[in-house]
Amino acid sequence: MQLRLDHESDQRTDHESDTASPLSTVTVDAPARLHLGFLDPSGSLGRAFGSVGLTIDAPGTRITAQYIDHADHAGETQVTGAHADAQRERITHYLGLLHDAYGGPPVRIDVRRAPRAHAGLGSGTQLALGVGTAFVRLLGRTASTAELARLLGRGARSGIGTLGFDHGGLIVDSGSSARSGAHHEPHVPSILTRLPFPDAWRILLVDDTRQEGLHGNEERRALATLAPFPKELAAHLCHLVLMLVLPGIAEHDFDAFAKGISELQQTIGEYFAPAQGGVFSSPTVAAAINAAKAATQHRAGIGQTSWGPTGFAFVQNAQDAERALAAATDVTRGIAGVVCSVAAGSNRGASIHAVGLQRCHSGPA
Repeated sequence: MQLRLDHESDQRTDHESDTASPLSTVTVDAPARLHLGFLDPSGSLGRAFGSVGLTIDAPGTRITAQYIDHADHAGETQVTGAHADAQRERITHYLGLLHDAYGGPPVRIDVRRAPRAHAGLGSGTQLALGVGTAFVRLLGRTASTAELARLLGRGARSGIGTLGFDHGGLIVDSGSSARSGAHHEPHVPSILTRLPFPDAWRILLVDDTRQEGLHGNEERRALATLAPFPKELAAHLCHLVLMLVLPGIAEHDFDAFAKGISELQQTIGEYFAPAQGGVFSSPTVAAAINAAKAATQHRAGIGQTSWGPTGFAFVQNAQDAERALAAATDVTRGIAGVVCSVAAGSNRGASIHAVGLQRCHSGPA
């Protein structure tokens, strides 16, 4: 028997705790995401960060979990298909945490697909949640995405990856409050709003594979060197989101959305510029994105996702996407390692394909 569950907002109820008979195979497909900017990195009103983000239909993360056949192996957890030793070690670490929390026999995790790490597409969070969801489903257990994120150390600063895993679409999260300090357990930011992204709009993506975005200790050191984010700028970013970005999405007003995103990105990019070497971390990506904007007669919303190096240009339709892609490709022609592509928004979260299920429910992953 096969079951496919699509995690959309009306299907997830965090209070459910049903269990099911163990499965033989579970595959989780998690979407890639763009992090479109923080609202208040310094928490001038007591809530730090706050994020805007979007899930996209570019290749995301696909994880398959299976029980290990003890007749063929020594009963040790296995990781196959990992793109690098660091990814394999990370998954092995996650499996150790999951076994400690939920028990169960050793499993094999196969990485069928994953975006390039540290490129700004949310690969780390989607990898963790994909592994966690596949693991608990394989055991016939349930755990909310927020529970898995806390266990695996994801989503404390930005909730876009975790909330996008559940819901998809364009999301604004609450950031973290002062209560989330040393005396309180870290929690995933709450979802403030979620809007479906217009089907006709497209996103040009430009990735400079010669670089990686800041992460780990380097990211923490970089954040520590930045001056406090001015309260006035935080108010300006919130104003842009509330009065341009969200109305633009809700009313399919592309020009309002593009203006709001571009100004949000410019403002937050200037703040992070001392840590990442400019508004864009890759000058090559910056040149390609600006060429794409010019090719659409400056009717594009541009910026960089997270620490980059991937840059993006939102355009209104497929024809503008072709023009933007041609312009970006022309600028980067002959530069090895630069990848230009076009994606659309994705209005659905992760999906689960389970084999061997005897009894099922549609509760949280």
